[in-house]
Amino acid sequence: MAINLARAHEAIAAAYPHRECLVFRDRRLTWDAVHDRSRRFAGVLRAEGVGCHTEREHLAGWERGQDTVALFCFNGNEYLEAMLGAYKARCAPVNVNFRYTAAELAYVLNDSGARVLVHDPRLAGVVAEALPQCPAVTLVLEVGPAYEAALAAAEPFCDPWCGPDDLYVLYTGGTTGRPKGVLWRQADFVRGALGVRAASVEELVEAAAGGNRLRALPSPPFMHGAAHWNAWSCWLGGGTVLVQSEVRHFDAPDVLATCEREQATSLQVVGDSFARPLVDELHRRHYDLSSLRFLTSGGAVLSAPVKRELLALLPHVQVMDIVGSSESGRQGVHVSSAATGASTGTFPPSPSTTVLSDDRTHELAPGAPEIGWLATKGVVPLGYLGDREKSAATFPTIGGIRYAVAGDRARRLADGGVELLGRESVCINTGGEKVFAEEVEHALQHHPAVYDALVVGRPHELWGQEVVAVVQLRPGHQVTLAELRDALAHDLARYKLPKALVLRDRIQRSASGKPDYAWARRQALADEAT
Repeated sequence: MAINLARAHEAIAAAYPHRECLVFRDRRLTWDAVHDRSRRFAGVLRAEGVGCHTEREHLAGWERGQDTVALFCFNGNEYLEAMLGAYKARCAPVNVNFRYTAAELAYVLNDSGARVLVHDPRLAGVVAEALPQCPAVTLVLEVGPAYEAALAAAEPFCDPWCGPDDLYVLYTGGTTGRPKGVLWRQADFVRGALGVRAASVEELVEAAAGGNRLRALPSPPFMHGAAHWNAWSCWLGGGTVLVQSEVRHFDAPDVLATCEREQATSLQVVGDSFARPLVDELHRRHYDLSSLRFLTSGGAVLSAPVKRELLALLPHVQVMDIVGSSESGRQGVHVSSAATGASTGTFPPSPSTTVLSDDRTHELAPGAPEIGWLATKGVVPLGYLGDREKSAATFPTIGGIRYAVAGDRARRLADGGVELLGRESVCINTGGEKVFAEEVEHALQHHPAVYDALVVGRPHELWGQEVVAVVQLRPGHQVTLAELRDALAHDLARYKLPKALVLRDRIQRSASGKPDYAWARRQALADEAT
């Protein structure tokens, strides 16, 4: 496969110039308009003298030969066209969490070696505080009049040497340590993360002939990989990316109104923290979502109870969990529908997905009883930016094949499916037994009183750690620890049951809907101290 993102978008734009490419508030940009605006952004970068300085063949997997462009923005047309324009200039865009403090922003700018920073004006204070610590940044563009003026004055540009070895960079969220930049070849990213099977740009253009029917709304922030993966999947299918009006936080009425108004065919969320507000809003008000065909979750799986509610409200929709990570790409898809019913926790793996033994020496056979490591083989990232040691650990070569092992634990089922258990980093060791936080969380979410929950380990002098449930209740509901334990005992072994219950008004998660386990541990420790 020799697909480059910039080349692919240019070819589809040439074939279908008048088709809608991106809709955001009152902006309705055609493919030709996004083509021109992204080329102008590339022209801004070219005038700054940034681009590719060392070709991939001369670099190790953890090294970059392209300048980076940091995107510190909320969702909007600027985010995606700046990504695309950076690729056209042979730069690598870098996603930055818009909730970061100045110190966190400075860390990512310096770690990525960013030469250019694009930021939202509402984040200007954080930028001003961070920039004195970031000498490599030579150009700062604020979204709004300054950004538009720069595009208007620029000469449109697309580097003729754009190719499949150009970088796609995704910074992890840093939930288990400092953020790390995952480096992919673009051709591998298109296949491994987006699931595109076309072998050439020409095949993509031909397949995109019917893409005017694709209208995707990725509702999480684009700084979260799952969101811009969804956007790029839509674009490579020749479709239209939709952006809701409220982009600083998740607003269920706004998202559903945008789906209704723009006749979205797919809506992407991140787990229950996004889906539950949608369910609540659908109970409150009717929306015409007859055009919607898929509701997908990336970055976190949906619980079975939430899936059942969604299917009861939207029986014509398929609810899909996209299993994967920044380091592994897409590893499998679990589909629930009104016909098949709702379940979670197991999925049919993609052809490149496997489970490695605990010692990471071999692949487990179907039906093997042991718990192993969920892995992807073959089409995997090059490594972590600037980190040879972590690159070797996460992307090992076994029997001449490169694997990506992101840290998820799993079992290989007898029918060839995979049972996903959860991240080793949030595994709780209690009395010599391993308890996977996600397994207990999914069981908790079946209880009618539980709106949201996180599960963490708390130090215990006898067991080493004890299982603690941090729970947000549904309005008007009450529950005791004993009642929860009795309900969970039907599905979980007794050593997995919570030993303590901590009630909070709201479960704290990242802007992208991912769990904040550090916050949950603080709640568990604070409760113990009272």
